[in-house]
Amino acid sequence: MRKIVVFVNVTLDGVMQAPGRPDEDTREGFPYGGWAAPYAAMSEGGPTFETDAMVFGRRTYEDFYKFWPKQTDGNPFTPMLNNAQKYVASRTLNEPLAWQNSTLLKGEAAETVAQLKQEEGKGLMVMGSGNLIQTLMRANLVDEYVLMIHPLVLGTGRKLFADGVEARLTLVNSKATTKGVLVATYQPAEATASGGGSSSFG
Repeated sequence: MRKIVVFVNVTLDGVMQAPGRPDEDTREGFPYGGWAAPYAAMSEGGPTFETDAMVFGRRTYEDFYKFWPKQTDGNPFTPMLNNAQKYVASRTLNEPLAWQNSTLLKGEAAETVAQLKQEEGKGLMVMGSGNLIQTLMRANLVDEYVLMIHPLVLGTGRKLFADGVEARLTLVNSKATTKGVLVATYQPAEATASGGGSSSFG
């Protein structure tokens, strides 16, 4: 069985909207796009994961596809994303998907991702994709959360933990970067008794 790992940049008040670029996600007039860039947390090595595939919601998948394959600055994230197996949960997209190594998950997201979780493999990483993450939370499918918690309060924006979503977590690993970003690994509290986390930061 695969483990599902959520990897998200968040502010101290839980906002996850548009950390990378000013134009990344301007829904509801969000004015703070690109808020994570000054902290450059990933430049210090970032967390490592025992995962061999990625799962996206439609919006994050399309945004990543517009940006990352075009990068030519030697960022190691570009070939990693291009070469990774990518699963996309969407009711509106159709196959074939444009980005290489991409597979469309049809039907209800919780059901299709649960089926992926039952397959053999190292793990499934979910990046961005706030709506998908909340769906997986409600279905108790998330095994680990790796949160890049930035020392920043925005006061507005879409949040990782939306109103009405309950999550009881246990901290299993943490490290602060030189810019003050706390890289914290959490597991659902009921799963912690069976063993610690495998993610590391180095």
